[in-house]
Amino acid sequence: MEKTSCNIPTPEELRNYINESVISVTGTYEQSASVLMVDDSTIGTLGNFSASIGKAKSKKTFNVSAIAAAALKNATVLHYRACFPEGKRKILYVDTEQGKNHCQIVLNRILRLAGLPKDCDADNLTMLALRKYSPEVRLAITEEAIGMIPDLGLVIIDGIRDFIHDINSPGESTDVISKFMQWTDDRQIHIHTVLHQNKNDEHARGHVGTELNNKAETVMQIEPDKDDKSISVVEVIHSRDREFEPFAFRVNDDSLPELVESYQPQKRQPGRPTKEPFDPYKEIPEDSHRSALNAAFEDGNISGYNSYLERLKEGYGRLGIKLGYNKTVELAKFLCNKRMVVKEGKEYKFNRDFHY
Repeated sequence: MEKTSCNIPTPEELRNYINESVISVTGTYEQSASVLMVDDSTIGTLGNFSASIGKAKSKKTFNVSAIAAAALKNATVLHYRACFPEGKRKILYVDTEQGKNHCQIVLNRILRLAGLPKDCDADNLTMLALRKYSPEVRLAITEEAIGMIPDLGLVIIDGIRDFIHDINSPGESTDVISKFMQWTDDRQIHIHTVLHQNKNDEHARGHVGTELNNKAETVMQIEPDKDDKSISVVEVIHSRDREFEPFAFRVNDDSLPELVESYQPQKRQPGRPTKEPFDPYKEIPEDSHRSALNAAFEDGNISGYNSYLERLKEGYGRLGIKLGYNKTVELAKFLCNKRMVVKEGKEYKFNRDFHY
C-alpha cells in the first residue's frame, strides 16, 4: 500500500493498525519471557529493552561484556543470569564508538568470560564496529542486521548516543527509542544499550537519556566506588521488577571483570527510603535457621564458597526466605561467627549441636 510523501499511514493502514492493537478481556496474550536476571530480579524480557548508564571510566563496557558472556553461555557471569529459550540464542553486539582493534579486545573478553576459545569465532555471536558511519547509516545497518540474523535473542548497543546527531533533540531521541520499541516487539528480542551520564549529576545524558528512563524496563548505573576507585558498583536505578541488591566488580590481572565478594552496599543516596541493614539474628528465628540449614546440607558437607552460598539461598528459599547475593554473604558470616557452620579446609560443615 502506498504511503503519502510525509509517510503518514493511509486510512486503510490505520484501520489495520487499530485492529492489531485492540486488547480484549477474553483474549490470550503471552507474558514476556524473562531472559536476563540479576539474582532473582528480572532486568530483561523479550519484547523490551534495558540500559546501563555511567560516567567516563566507570567500566560500562566491562559490565556489558559480562551481560553478553552470560547470554553467550546461557548461564551466569558476575551476577547476570541468562535464560534465553531455544530459537533465541543468537546475539548481535553493536559498538558505535570504538575502532576495530578495540572491538576485537572486547570480543576476546566476552569469549573468555563465557569460557570459549579465543582463537575462533562463536557461531551465535555477531559483533559490528560502526564507528566510521554516520548516525543514519549506523541505525540503518543495525536495523538490517536485526532483520537478517535468524534466532536472534539479544542485541547489545554500545552506545545509543551515536545513533543521533543532537543528544538534546526531542525528535531524534523519540525516533531512535521508537525504533527500539519496534525492533523488540516485531522480532521479540531484548535490547540492552549503553549511555553516558552527565558529568555534574546522576542523570543519563540529553533528551535521549530522558526517553530511556521513561521507556526502558530496567536502567542500571555503573559507578566507581567512592572509597576504592578500582571497584565498580552496579545498582538498579529504575526497574519494572523488584530491585536487586547492588554488587561490585573489579578488573583482574587477566583484564576480566570479577566479583568483589566482600563488597557491602553503601547507604542509599538522599531522597531514597532508608532501610535497616540485614540482621540474620533478628530477622530469622532459630528454628527457621535450623530447618534451612538441614535443607542446605541435606547432601552432606559443601565444598567451595560459591557452592556454599548457592546452597544457603536454596535452603532458606524453601522456607520462603528470599536472599540476594549480599544478604547471603552476610548470612554466611553470621553462621560462621555463631559456629552454626564450621569451615574445615575448603569444606563447610553444618554444626547441628550449635548453641543459639
